[in-house]
Amino acid sequence: MDGLEALARIQDLQPDLIFLDVQLPGMTGLEVLESLPKQRPSPLVIFATAFDQYALAAFEANALGYLLKPFSRERLGDALERARKLMGSQSLAEEERERARRVGAAVAPRLQQLVGRRRDRFILLRLDEVFFICMEDGLVKIKTESDTLWTDYQLHHLETRLPDPPFFRARRSVIVNMQKVKEIAPLLKSGYELILSDSQHTRIQVSERQSKALRELLRA
Repeated sequence: MDGLEALARIQDLQPDLIFLDVQLPGMTGLEVLESLPKQRPSPLVIFATAFDQYALAAFEANALGYLLKPFSRERLGDALERARKLMGSQSLAEEERERARRVGAAVAPRLQQLVGRRRDRFILLRLDEVFFICMEDGLVKIKTESDTLWTDYQLHHLETRLPDPPFFRARRSVIVNMQKVKEIAPLLKSGYELILSDSQHTRIQVSERQSKALRELLRA
């Protein structure tokens, strides 16, 4: 099973508990966790992983359930017993879900792709397909040359996880792929407008605060 299939199965089945391999084809298990729809309660997670000292330290520090592969029947039984106790307490289960989300964001590597959504489908996007990402109508949306998809990532998480450069926070509501910028037009008061290379020649104004960061980026 690859990462996209795991996402689809979790959405369809809405399980209370999942065993999630940290290393899945296509996207990591941690990226799957981050991409789960936020409109529904996330399942409890027992992570399965080969030896990764950094990940294990994060799991242990946050008392998260994990199985180190290859794992024994006894270790599996212990993990299931812990999950059973958590599911018996709504408050403890929610604390566990929040810890899992936090650890997933902390130990996951830089994003190499993004998961977009179109209706009930998940779409895996290469970063070089992305023109910009914005907050629009209360949703985070990914804009490509020919499509608009929404995503469950939050902009502040994307800002820290996307490679910089080429991704640049033009203003509070927009992150731009600078490799898709065709022109940079100066505005009054030392501001700038980014003109993208898409067919609509999308224009994105850089905030006054970020104009200084843009000048430094251009000098570099």
